[in-house]
Amino acid sequence: MSSKYESPFSSRYASEEMQYLFSSDNKFRTWRKLWIALAEAEHELGLPITIEQIDELKAHACDINYDVANAREKEVRHDVMAHVYAYGQQCPKAAGIIHLGATSCYVGDNTDLIIMYDALRLLLGKLVTAISLLYSFSDKYKNLPTLAFTHFQPAQPTTVGKRAALWIQEFLMDLSEVEYRLSNAKLLGSKGTTGTQASFLELFEGDHEKCRQLDKLICKKMGYNDCFAVSGQTYPRKLDSMILSTLSGITQSASKLSCDIRLLQHLKEIEEPFEKKQIGSSAMAYKRNPMRSERIAALARFVIVNTLNPAITASQQWLERTLDDSANKRISVAEAFLATDAILSLVINVLDGLIVNTAVIERNLQRELPFMATENIMMDCVKRGGNRQELHERIRVHSIESARRVKQGDGENDLLDRIANDPAFGVTLDELNNMLAPSRFVGRAPEQTAEFLSQHVAPVLQRYKDLQHIEVHISV
Repeated sequence: MSSKYESPFSSRYASEEMQYLFSSDNKFRTWRKLWIALAEAEHELGLPITIEQIDELKAHACDINYDVANAREKEVRHDVMAHVYAYGQQCPKAAGIIHLGATSCYVGDNTDLIIMYDALRLLLGKLVTAISLLYSFSDKYKNLPTLAFTHFQPAQPTTVGKRAALWIQEFLMDLSEVEYRLSNAKLLGSKGTTGTQASFLELFEGDHEKCRQLDKLICKKMGYNDCFAVSGQTYPRKLDSMILSTLSGITQSASKLSCDIRLLQHLKEIEEPFEKKQIGSSAMAYKRNPMRSERIAALARFVIVNTLNPAITASQQWLERTLDDSANKRISVAEAFLATDAILSLVINVLDGLIVNTAVIERNLQRELPFMATENIMMDCVKRGGNRQELHERIRVHSIESARRVKQGDGENDLLDRIANDPAFGVTLDELNNMLAPSRFVGRAPEQTAEFLSQHVAPVLQRYKDLQHIEVHISV
């Protein structure tokens, strides 16, 4: 038990994989990779850096001497220079060329970008897994009629699968956003203190082409195709805002899904998984609270609100750089990814064990279906010779009285009995019951769902067939 504050993202929510991406160890290992890439590029472009020095840097790329770095940072109050010093202690032959010509943002900003892109790839896999689970669910229940709601009031029926298709559609929109961000991934490169590459122009004795090649070589060595064409000291902080907007979109979709499940669980139609020994309430032992879906909604709220942080940071940057981004950025960006990761893990967990109570769904639908069938009944009776206006008024009166009985607990919905016993309609109860087959009232919901799944979802899942089975672990 710690005596210091501990982030819930570490102890309760985020996955080990996402936590490692934003860990200090991953950050500092990436710094060393960037210093190696810089040294290699400078060597290839003719600066007096030897293969022996580069090999020495590579030999100590992973065994970081944190004790030396931490002690040095206490003295110099500068994390980058502390790690340059610590690296140099391990690599005495290369000590003089580490970080040559670069400024702190060379390692800081390029690392931040690499971590964000790696984190987006991790989220992409979880998005695909969620979509895959929803695909199977939607396909399985595409023909199952269920009561639809507008304003959370009973409305024309749909199917369980069609409702799931709506959830999929939003996640597909999010997937497209993530794909776009990754397809446009670029690094800062090595731009110098104000983005002019002045220090490198000096090192290369005025050779502009070598300065251009330096950026390209570093990007290639780090696995990227491009870097920002121009910059100040940092990459544009607007990118953080844009990426967190993508995360916000994911969490909006997840929250919508979780809210729907919470409403349906109240109706006892669909329930999230409930483990054998899980406790729903400390006082009410019978309760099965939708706690996973509630947590999704709670964390989504955090991400959506947190999106304002990088937006304000981007709008407040001064000229070529100011440092009021740093403290806010290292919290808001990391925690947005950690929260979104936790949310998608919960989504996968819920979808993998979603419970469908078909008997309750049918009972709830049948209770409301007579009201929804009145238009069909009226048209059928008009065909038999009835007067449309007279029948409309009689149905209105019967519906109000039947609804009153149901609401006040005087009995079941007796609307069909009332119509069958009203000679103005000239129809029997058996005939009315035949009109109430639920499949007659769902329109094209089954067909729409099947077409959507085959034409829009299946191709995506085929493209990501290796990313559809990511396993998740929920801590609490």
